[in-house]
Amino acid sequence: MNSQTNFVKSRVSIGQKIAFGVGMFANQMFPAILGIFMIVLIQDLKFAGWMWSLVFLFPRIFDAFLDPLMGFISDNTKSKWGRRRQYVLIGGVIMGIAYIFMWQLYATDGVEYNFWYFFLWSLVFYLGLTIFSVPYVAMGYEMSDDFHERTNIMAISQWIGQWAWVIAPLFWIIMYDPSWFPSADVAVRELAIWVAIPCAICAIVPAIFIKSKSTLEEDYEPLNSVNIGSSLIKIYQSFGEAFKIKDFRKLCGATFLIFNAFNTVAALTFFVIVYKLFNGDVEASGIWVSMFGCLGALGTTFIVIPSVAWMSKKFGKKKAFMLSQSISLVGYVMLYFLFIPGKPWMYIIALPFFSFGIGSLFTIMMSMTADVIDIDEINTGKRREGIFGAIYWLMVKVGFGIAGALSGVIITFVGFNPDLATIDQQSAVDGIHKFFCFFPMAGTILAMLVMRDYSITEEKANEVTKALEKVKSKK
Repeated sequence: MNSQTNFVKSRVSIGQKIAFGVGMFANQMFPAILGIFMIVLIQDLKFAGWMWSLVFLFPRIFDAFLDPLMGFISDNTKSKWGRRRQYVLIGGVIMGIAYIFMWQLYATDGVEYNFWYFFLWSLVFYLGLTIFSVPYVAMGYEMSDDFHERTNIMAISQWIGQWAWVIAPLFWIIMYDPSWFPSADVAVRELAIWVAIPCAICAIVPAIFIKSKSTLEEDYEPLNSVNIGSSLIKIYQSFGEAFKIKDFRKLCGATFLIFNAFNTVAALTFFVIVYKLFNGDVEASGIWVSMFGCLGALGTTFIVIPSVAWMSKKFGKKKAFMLSQSISLVGYVMLYFLFIPGKPWMYIIALPFFSFGIGSLFTIMMSMTADVIDIDEINTGKRREGIFGAIYWLMVKVGFGIAGALSGVIITFVGFNPDLATIDQQSAVDGIHKFFCFFPMAGTILAMLVMRDYSITEEKANEVTKALEKVKSKK
């Protein structure tokens, strides 16, 4: 195989990249809106802090530990539609239906009933998310074998997905504007429908438009009830083989630290802005809660992702990661000093710096994971995008669940009570502000230490690709 042939093979059409990116929009929009809607559970439906923690944590843990099984199933599916597409479609439909039902909450039903109703429908929603997300992510890993084209695929998908975080904060305005809805709990019941249907449609776009070949003749592990015991053992063995790769452990650990730390405090954004800057007056806060999310996401879309894609090509993926996270540390420090009561516009100065942390994470890390999968194929002779995607996103989802639980712990620890005036709990509000700025800084610094000796360079990745081509040419 000559270099020109390899170049053409590695390229992915813009249409295929956009189709993958549309799926990423759904993958981002569901959790983006979920995080906003969940404020209603405390602010309007009076869930206790421990209830908040449980509904954040357990459904996500349930989802995360189903991921490896879904990865194994996806990697070994024999079908004329290929390994992934049917699961992406089914999962997207389940997510849409469950999302509508989980938000049909009425204050008159009581806190305990609403807690269990939401909890159980959350399990159904996250089951759908598992069925959708693991094969979907694996699709992205296997779209190209080129070092930089992988970054391009992930950059475009993250660019499209980021629009979810631009749109989602606008729901703050709608939910708490009495000219739209009489109360926020009424708002989420109706808005859930308008979110779920278009997001479910976006989720199934990759299933319809991304190309795949039949796997009916492939030599995969059998998927049947008789083989389930040995399959579970193989899943465990696959985990062990994946984690033998030091660089993959680093990717998982760094992602867990950054994503977990960021999302722990992201859930507190509403409380920091409303109670730190506006003394607890939700109506006076107007657009400023929404502006924080919208401007941060716009910064990610138009500044962070293009910059990271450029840095990755110019300096390599590892250096791009380190530079991006260093910039984010500056942003977190700035946020501590620029959250000034009565002057909400000051925080805007920090947002472009702050956005580099979480905004660059998946563009770089998902591209790096695709490089690691090539090394696994050299080691084992197996192509296991599903398993690696499942393990990587298990770290993300467990982190997200822990982050939600920690948010409730922080609220309880500082003694914050939304029913009290700010003047009566100034120390609690200041405590939330400190956690908001310094907790993600700690996670970021630890992640940078983890990644300091990550070893897969462009040269090494190209050597692995050539070795794989030689192996395949002999078959």
